[in-house]
Amino acid sequence: MDFSLSEDQEALRDGVRSFCDARLSIAELRELEQRGVDRTFWGELAEMGVLGLRASEENGGVGLGMAEAVLVFEELGRCVAPGPILWSHLAAGLLPEAASGEMIVTGLDLRGDPAGPHMVEWLELSDRILTISDDGVRLITCEEVQGESIESPLDPFSPISRVDRLPQGELVGDADLASRLVREGTTLVSALMLGIAEATQELATAYAGEREQFGRAVGGFQAVKHILADSFVRQELARAVTYAAGVLLDGPNDGEVERTVVAASLIAEEAAMKNARACIQVHGGMGFTWENASHYYLKRTWVLENAFRGGTNRAEDLARWLAEAA
Repeated sequence: MDFSLSEDQEALRDGVRSFCDARLSIAELRELEQRGVDRTFWGELAEMGVLGLRASEENGGVGLGMAEAVLVFEELGRCVAPGPILWSHLAAGLLPEAASGEMIVTGLDLRGDPAGPHMVEWLELSDRILTISDDGVRLITCEEVQGESIESPLDPFSPISRVDRLPQGELVGDADLASRLVREGTTLVSALMLGIAEATQELATAYAGEREQFGRAVGGFQAVKHILADSFVRQELARAVTYAAGVLLDGPNDGEVERTVVAASLIAEEAAMKNARACIQVHGGMGFTWENASHYYLKRTWVLENAFRGGTNRAEDLARWLAEAA
């Protein structure tokens, strides 16, 4: 399978990266941490085509595929982009207003836990909640939802509200659509984690080349070299399997797609978690301070690893498939 990017894909990736560098630098993120995300930023995301990337042109989208979406979400992971971008992107195929940025959509995966209470991200900013359950997909108006804001969320860019009861909402898709959204959402979470693995590896490598101890850069010590080399290997392994999942999702749906999506989530999750921790370790004592950006990536990884039933459930699925194939 050839993962070489086309000129159009490279241009798409570079355009999103330029946007992220300009609007989501570490300095800008620290300001967003204080004031929160507003609809002006959301309009910029929509104008960039991020939200409606895979929606049809008839519905106000760009009409691209999962391979391109993986590249875009990889860049969003690199800059720990705030907001319910993933859920609004998934909803864009159902709601033209989500593709255009006029409607902000957050979401919940209710499979296995329909009763609650539920932790809803970005409830106060959002207009709709997209819920995925075993029997289908529903849309809930946020005005009908009563939630209690959590004062100190784990990820400072993922505000959450506790919701004890959810309205039934409007049924907009069946169980097949729910399964498809789970596959797509899981793959895009893997792309976000791939971006985190890349960003933390680059941060650690750059710091190791600058910080000096005993008259030489710490990157020259063998122990640090091993940490950085392992981080790079994890990053590239995550890239291969995540890109593979995106490419396969653009083709016919078969058992290989499901297995690849699950494998991508597990490998990308491990790469993001271990690289984020390694980044803090390489930075030494200052890596544990609030002023250092490393903690943003680790906290975002902790949040993402629970998306779509979490890695433990996916590992059990993969183990079952391997046992059946043996």
